Amino acid sequence: MKRILIANRGEIARRIIRTAHAMGIETVAVYSDPDSQALHVREATFAHALGGETSADSYLRFDKLLDAAQRTGADAIHPGYGFLSENAQFAEAVIQQGLCWIGPPPQAIRTLGNKAAAKALARTAGVPCLPGYDGQDQSQALLAAHAQQIGYPIMVKAVAGGGGRGMRLVSNPQAFADALTSAQSEALAGFGCDHVLLERALLSPRHVEVQVFADLHGHCIHLGERDCSVQRRNQKIIEEAPSPAVNAEMRERMGQCAVMLAQAAGYAGAGTVEFLVEDGEFFLMEMNTRLQVEHPVTEAITGLDLVEWQIRIARGEHLPLTQDAVRWQGHAIEVRLCAEDEQFVPCSGTVALFQSPSATTFKAQPPGIGPQLRFDHAIEAGLAVTPFYDSMLGKLIIHAADRNAAIDGLIQALGNTRILGLPTNRAFLAACLDHPDFRAGQALVPFLQDAASPLRQILAAREESALVPAALSTQIAHQGQQSLLPCPLERPLRVQHRDKSHELGLRFEKNGRTLVRDGNDTEQWNWLPAAHPQERMRWRSANAELGIYAVEISAGQWHVQTSLGQELWLEDTSTSAGARNDSSQAATELRAPFNGRVIRIGAAAGESLTPDDAAITIDSMKLEHMLACTAPVKVLEVLVDLEQQVTRGQLLMRFESIG
Repeated sequence: MKRILIANRGEIARRIIRTAHAMGIETVAVYSDPDSQALHVREATFAHALGGETSADSYLRFDKLLDAAQRTGADAIHPGYGFLSENAQFAEAVIQQGLCWIGPPPQAIRTLGNKAAAKALARTAGVPCLPGYDGQDQSQALLAAHAQQIGYPIMVKAVAGGGGRGMRLVSNPQAFADALTSAQSEALAGFGCDHVLLERALLSPRHVEVQVFADLHGHCIHLGERDCSVQRRNQKIIEEAPSPAVNAEMRERMGQCAVMLAQAAGYAGAGTVEFLVEDGEFFLMEMNTRLQVEHPVTEAITGLDLVEWQIRIARGEHLPLTQDAVRWQGHAIEVRLCAEDEQFVPCSGTVALFQSPSATTFKAQPPGIGPQLRFDHAIEAGLAVTPFYDSMLGKLIIHAADRNAAIDGLIQALGNTRILGLPTNRAFLAACLDHPDFRAGQALVPFLQDAASPLRQILAAREESALVPAALSTQIAHQGQQSLLPCPLERPLRVQHRDKSHELGLRFEKNGRTLVRDGNDTEQWNWLPAAHPQERMRWRSANAELGIYAVEISAGQWHVQTSLGQELWLEDTSTSAGARNDSSQAATELRAPFNGRVIRIGAAAGESLTPDDAAITIDSMKLEHMLACTAPVKVLEVLVDLEQQVTRGQLLMRFESIG
């Protein structure tokens, strides 16, 4: 193997490039039109344009990828994760072209990629599964009857694919039909197959997965478990190893089951067997036939390079270790840094400022060694985050002697990560890590259902505490430092933050001292020289000292982050009219809250909608989002078509109230 084509993009492409180059193997990056200047393209030995904007026109095109391999002289293809990594047909096409496929055998992908087939194989191999239905008859009446027989609550899951698409929790028979239709539609759009399975729902489980590796000589081992219970929209955002709820005895049992399933499927390469764990019991969810996003936490505690293992196994080598030689050291946690707002809605935009915390690629360290940080990403200033791909920007991974040290180190690293220009979940992740339930190791799959709203309130309160220095910095950045010159007159400043208008009075005095009046309260802030690169300003009050990082997104609109991690979106409304009340307009219009593609329209002009009806459904960054009205309405005008790409704020529908 001399040259690997990486059929992927972003941080996972960079991750594969790093290992391949360390092994003396050349790499070929492929790219769509939006990715032409991406980091993975610049770092690979060679690069080849696929053309097109969307995944369907680029990274999902068999013909373009195989042609790129032929034109660049690649003798192997690594699919990364996502895209075609679990596509048996693509794996077969790669092999038929005489290339080395760095992944499992196509038949194993086909068997295990179908959740129904995987569960049937698991039952044969003695792996515990939840009660359910995974038959071929997909009629709604039969599925409803089986749901009743299994007993509510149940999970509806797409048989093909993963990543939370085509998955619905159904609490009662009345909700079954709509949930089934939605899951089938999402599955068909995402995986080309609308078949689903049903299984008994566990309401408060953990999501624990086991990393397995098998070679082409019949050997298979496991590398321990990862706890992936903190999720939003059925997608993981925090992963850790080992699980705080798995002891040595359970680890051995789960590992044996994972190995049995892999061997029963004739597996080779990297794979992950996912389980639900509740009350000391575990049940199979599925097996992912690829490298996982969260593989770095396993690399951290084992000191192994899993991409290197993939390459060596694909070359026909034996597994580098036997099961009894695997060692685990310390604790590792990973967070997924995503371009999304605090409601978990994917966002697009341009990265205006980026600073990475100090990070080093690490091997496992003895327990006495301090925390080691790793940041796998493809971020740089000027990066355009488009709506065409997944919202994940990168992953921060910490490895420490124990879990508490890992939590503390990762919170600090998130606070020292600067990404301005578009919303991210950076501050939300730090708040999750600091939550008492997470610190206690008690964050189960429903964790964010209960914790998300209080966490948002905590973040909002933290933002309020930084509002004055943030507003001061944007004002001075706009008017220049000459505005700091002493003046006995109070200068008014009105800023909008979280839909609330703040009326401030500023009085600049000598030696950088500023008095800020907020209502009846006056606070003194002293201006200090910037302490770090790209810091706009630094301020000190009687209670705090904050460095301010800020970028102007558009005229008068600022994205601000402080040195303590608070993040604010401010608008200077000093010269505009007072706060407007747009409730009457909001009641008659539906606008797109984010970029995406219209996949369903719930009503035509002249038809009525209730608050339970989906008016418009938008596919954005691989997930469906149903937009509903807040009251009964009659549709006056539909302003978009099916399959149309829409942008944030675009008017979709007009209607009138009939309540």
